[in-house]
Amino acid sequence: MSTAAASDPAVLPGRIVAGVDEAGLGPLVGPLTIGFSVFRLPRPGADPWRLLRRTVAAEPGRDERRICVADSKRVFARTPGGRRRLETTALSFLALRGEDGRLPSSARELLSGPVHPSPERIASHPWYDGLAPLPLHRERASLELAAELLRRDLAAHGLELLDAGVRVVPAGELNDSYAETNNKSLSVWSKTLEVLRHLWSSYGASAPFVTVDILGGRLRYGPLLARGFSDARVSWSREKSGHAAYRLEERDPPPGRASRRMRLDFRARGEDHSFAVALASCLAKYAREHVMDAFNAYFRALDPDLRPTAGYRTDGRRWMREAEAALRRAALAPEVLVRQR
Repeated sequence: MSTAAASDPAVLPGRIVAGVDEAGLGPLVGPLTIGFSVFRLPRPGADPWRLLRRTVAAEPGRDERRICVADSKRVFARTPGGRRRLETTALSFLALRGEDGRLPSSARELLSGPVHPSPERIASHPWYDGLAPLPLHRERASLELAAELLRRDLAAHGLELLDAGVRVVPAGELNDSYAETNNKSLSVWSKTLEVLRHLWSSYGASAPFVTVDILGGRLRYGPLLARGFSDARVSWSREKSGHAAYRLEERDPPPGRASRRMRLDFRARGEDHSFAVALASCLAKYAREHVMDAFNAYFRALDPDLRPTAGYRTDGRRWMREAEAALRRAALAPEVLVRQR
């Protein structure tokens, strides 16, 4: 570590933590979404769930005054209460990204973060034009209050949300990647790598500790990291079932800047180990649900009797059968609708 890095408490290992998780890995229809969040802790190893227990809950419950941060599968349900709960979590934290505390006003803002699909990709999927204004499931005033109480709680405990967002990967982009790699796992990795490269370039000088929810059944990531981070030396400290850990160190940092370093932990059920992963899971799910709402609205405008779909395999096939007339009217290329893998 350089002298500058050693003297600056902001860059001590463990002070900056990040989490990455995806939603929509298996569906037939709709996007893959990859959420991420980055926090500055008051001290290495601090537990945000414990520090924020006045405003944040680790499990859904009847007390809607607290914001639930957990695996999105526990936070979200397709009920009014489940939708309110997920929206509260996602928008309360997203409001903390800037100094003005402003809630996102449209789901389209979820597409414009530091890692995002190209405008050309979005234009080829016309339902993205119909992304709804936010919030949808709670009153704006009540969400603004929740975000303000959360901001105060973070500040009182020396916690800071540095970054949060979602990489939305439309189906057409996924299909193009599948054609290039001929491998679903490698395609998903390439999109996840975009997020990891963002964390490296933006926070590497602060030596972040990044936890990634394990990608499918993949156990080893060393060769992928070596190719994806050619500007870093990659070493591993653990490669066992359910947990693989690596360290990255920049090869040739420019003079006057601390060397970038990053620890990466790939963990099964990462959302149980990392608050940042749990929040990333909720952000990814929230973005995907809004895209699917716009998807269903677009096709119901072509066929009002068409039942909506969440896009998962069995129901996605049902939807494809029932949507034949709407699909003919839409006259869209098949690759922007249905995943090839």
